[in-house]
Amino acid sequence: MLNKTRLDKLDAFIVELDTGLRTLLAKPHSARAHPDVDVAEADLSSSEKSHASALMRVNHTGEVCAQALYSGQALTAHRPETTLALRQAAQEETDHLAWCETRINQLGGRTSLLNPLFYAGSFTMGAIAGAFGDKWSLGFVAETEKQVEAHLAGHLNKLPESDLKTRTIIEKMQQDEAKHAQEAKQLGAAELPAPAKFLMKQVSTLMTTSTYYL
Repeated sequence: MLNKTRLDKLDAFIVELDTGLRTLLAKPHSARAHPDVDVAEADLSSSEKSHASALMRVNHTGEVCAQALYSGQALTAHRPETTLALRQAAQEETDHLAWCETRINQLGGRTSLLNPLFYAGSFTMGAIAGAFGDKWSLGFVAETEKQVEAHLAGHLNKLPESDLKTRTIIEKMQQDEAKHAQEAKQLGAAELPAPAKFLMKQVSTLMTTSTYYL
């Protein structure tokens, strides 16, 4: 039994390692249609394209972090239903990765050079959160998605008004993040203590500030 348990854990680790490599090195593919597929491209200036691209680079890194968090949490989750919920949410985050990367390319930008660093840090945080127990891990999901929703709302305010393609993508991402938070609460997410929320917000600020430029 002990050997089987060790093999199961090794298999799970290999799965999450593969997820990480694909997230960082492979071109993501969306299982759903891109939200902006039928939206016409706006006539944006060079500075507007640069700004919108930088905002989407931040969002792309946020999705890289989400993949890492979910992978780390799935690796240490206690209940099978928690693991399943985390992996289902991760699949939708893969869609977001594809949407963001495609839009960045359309705007003439690039993804962040810091993605490997943020992936490693987020994976570690997710694994630790999962080890504390499913209710705290799900609470981490709920709070993360809440902060991401607010972050995306801020980007909607910063985008050029005419850039409806980028706006449409972000709005759909917002809807998905709200759904993930609600699902986490339904599975028994605990309310995180204020210091944990504050620390998460500071890490998020570091990520968004640095990846806008890098």
